[in-house]
Amino acid sequence: MKNSIYLSIICLVFAACGGGGGDDPVNPPAENTAPTVPVLTVPADNKLCLDSSVSFQWNASTDAQQDVIVYQIQIAKDNGFTQIVKTLDNSSLAINDLALEKNTAYYWRVKATDAKGLSSAYSSTFKFYTAGTAVVNHLPFSPELIAPVLNGNIGTTSANLSWNAFDVDTADVLTYDVYFGTANPPTVKVSENVSSKSLEVALQPTTQYYWRVVVKDNKGGETVGQVWKFKTN
Repeated sequence: MKNSIYLSIICLVFAACGGGGGDDPVNPPAENTAPTVPVLTVPADNKLCLDSSVSFQWNASTDAQQDVIVYQIQIAKDNGFTQIVKTLDNSSLAINDLALEKNTAYYWRVKATDAKGLSSAYSSTFKFYTAGTAVVNHLPFSPELIAPVLNGNIGTTSANLSWNAFDVDTADVLTYDVYFGTANPPTVKVSENVSSKSLEVALQPTTQYYWRVVVKDNKGGETVGQVWKFKTN
């Protein structure tokens, strides 16, 4: 009888000590994701701004975790953003009346960052021109790369170099000089005063190539583009 009592007590003790094994597992926190990429609105792409005091606006990004979002805006004098004139952090959805130089081409982009420090990619790049006093002609914008992709690899014996270019003086006629070769920056002019925005070039295998485009209008204005590069296999 005593043995039965002792056995019952021991079973009750083990049952009490082992009761915690049925707890629900703790769910791991949801992974943080970056905000969506902002969409630029003002000034519009290719805009001629009559005042050198410029306001910037963009559409709000969204965040899956509902985090607070702030924005960084970059403004540069080239579309590669190597000549940045302004970087503004922790901005809201607008920058009002930012003073810039007159008679100058500018390029701008925005990225969003959430409260946990995770950032979106930069937006597309918009360009605008600030008018000067009694300016007759505005310089063309820097040419934009189409192909080959920057830092890409090519497995063919030729390549079609292609680009795009714009001018706020829409009546201006644009022509192009193309520099191409293995030197950086390229010094060999392989095409001059052409109206086409593409050029076929012959390639050698396992070679690093550099190229750039100078865009000119019919009023004597010209803009030297950035250096682009690619390799052959």
